[in-house]
Amino acid sequence: MQHYFKFLAHQLQGWPQQNYYLFFFSLGCQVMTLVGQTITPLTILTFIGTTLGVLCVLAINAAKSVNGFLGILSAICFVITGYAAKNYLSIFEQIAYVATLDIPVLISANWNVNMASKIRKFTGRSWFVALVSTVVIYLISGWAIGAFTDDPRPWVDAISFAISLTAGVICFLRFNNQYVWWIASGLAQMVLWFISFRQGSATLAMFINSSVYLINDVLAFTISPWYNEKERQRVIAQETAYAGQLADENR
Repeated sequence: MQHYFKFLAHQLQGWPQQNYYLFFFSLGCQVMTLVGQTITPLTILTFIGTTLGVLCVLAINAAKSVNGFLGILSAICFVITGYAAKNYLSIFEQIAYVATLDIPVLISANWNVNMASKIRKFTGRSWFVALVSTVVIYLISGWAIGAFTDDPRPWVDAISFAISLTAGVICFLRFNNQYVWWIASGLAQMVLWFISFRQGSATLAMFINSSVYLINDVLAFTISPWYNEKERQRVIAQETAYAGQLADENR
């Protein structure tokens, strides 16, 4: 257990500097949003969830598998926030993240070891499967949530859900093309939570959170090991050195 917590602490180190800058920028925005409104248990929970959520996506950006641990904690907060806003598919989105990304990342030794060295790219067939899957999930989920719940924004909720669910699966499969979906997801979530805020169903914090996610996704194309070869090699070297250190400690 001690080694595991040391591993988690190590996973929060060695990120590109821009990731840390973005986290503290997000934290400042969320603190201002929190103190600028009536503080309730829901706004506090939203603040905790958005802070952990930003750390989670920044960890993915940095190709660090601590995102599994952070993702589960933030998902708990976002499920409650989504239920309060009646954005029911955002709840299923978080459950899907936990089931397809967070838990597998935590229990998969293969995924956790030097993940940056295992990054892949789509083939033509992969593009086709991912695009068709997104459309199918959108149509089925939009119809189902509109037919069986009182979700006031079923089709807006559905597009965010479909894109985000597909992105999570692509991420777990270690394809860097996930960031095309994450950018689309960030835009869709900004629309969803802005409409929810305007209709009095959510706090502005969720819109700000989606905006930070979008900035992170754009940054990924420049500084992340998923796309930046120099950064990828640096992370691989860092993880290899850490693995060697652990091996020496266990002798």
